[in-house]
Amino acid sequence: MELLTAAGLSSAAGLNAYIPLLVLGLLNRFTSWVALPDGWGWLSNGWALGILAVLLLIEVVADKIPVVDSVNDALQTVVRPASGGLVFASGVGAETIAVDDPGNTFGSAQWVPLLIGAAIALVFHLLKSGSRPLLNLGTAGVAAPVVSTAEDGASLGLSLLAIALPVLVVVAAIGLAVLLFIGVRRLRPRRPETAA
Repeated sequence: MELLTAAGLSSAAGLNAYIPLLVLGLLNRFTSWVALPDGWGWLSNGWALGILAVLLLIEVVADKIPVVDSVNDALQTVVRPASGGLVFASGVGAETIAVDDPGNTFGSAQWVPLLIGAAIALVFHLLKSGSRPLLNLGTAGVAAPVVSTAEDGASLGLSLLAIALPVLVVVAAIGLAVLLFIGVRRLRPRRPETAA
């Protein structure tokens, strides 16, 4: 179950880097739903939550403005995968994945969960950022705030689903990826057919 939770949180980070981090931190601090593993307590620190909230506000506003959203997506190409790696690693905990196996020929592999989470988030980020310029072009930017709000809602929903009902995360994440992929394909301009 922890792997499903971690995968769902990483998928959500690909859409919005700060929502899953905030969800984890807030739920750890104010509820008993989340118990972060040792070494991840900083995520529920008041300062960390405040900084994440400010970054989320900046992200939410920037992502609603056409052209600025594309610049933001370019900057987030590093941030969203990094966030995905963090939430994946904190979601699985050191006890779930034997990353410190003494028989491991690569030595300590504490970075494995970080890489898995970053890869998952990167896939969702690339689908999201690939569709946005096409969407802005096709709608003269009118759809940007609506789509951005839907992406933020999907990130929040996926984060909460990953924690409350991790079994459904696979279905939700695959469905979201398929929707994003179909959206990118439909928005891509078609080449005019040339007469022979």
